[in-house]
Amino acid sequence: MKTIIVIPTYNEKENIEKLINKIFALNIIGLEILVVDDNSPDGT
Repeated sequence: MKTIIVIPTYNEKENIEKLINKIFALNIIGLEILVVDDNSPDGT
């Protein structure tokens, strides 16, 4: 079974890496993470 997590972001450069690492630490089989950024000026 595939699990897809969609993360909408805007100016989350300081937080996104930490969040993704925590999600991967859950060891979910078949995991896909889709990060959708809304043209953040901070380089997200």
